[in-house]
Amino acid sequence: MTTEIEVTDAPADLCCPVKVIVPDDEGIGEAAAVFKALSDETRLRILKTISHMTTLCECNLVPEFGLTQPTISYHLKVLREAGLIKSERRGQWVYHQVNEKAVLAAVRRLSEIAG
Repeated sequence: MTTEIEVTDAPADLCCPVKVIVPDDEGIGEAAAVFKALSDETRLRILKTISHMTTLCECNLVPEFGLTQPTISYHLKVLREAGLIKSERRGQWVYHQVNEKAVLAAVRRLSEIAG
């Protein structure tokens, strides 16, 4: 659903009256959470690393990134809450894999915003 707004009392610096079309905000909050998760360089690197390995244990990420285990866990939590990765506990280890549908949905959403 979209809303049309007609601007008839245009400011002097506006060339002519316009009709502004305001798109429906459905899903904007979810998209913002995904884009916020993707806005961090470390999280992008983690996501890329996991996608190249198909499934990866958290214990393998700590030495590769040179970050502490709590820091890696935090970044994984943000990615998981945004729906970008799926996590599965196997005994004492947690394995992660990229949620390809969520990543593709983010790309699709961005292309919709762009136009």
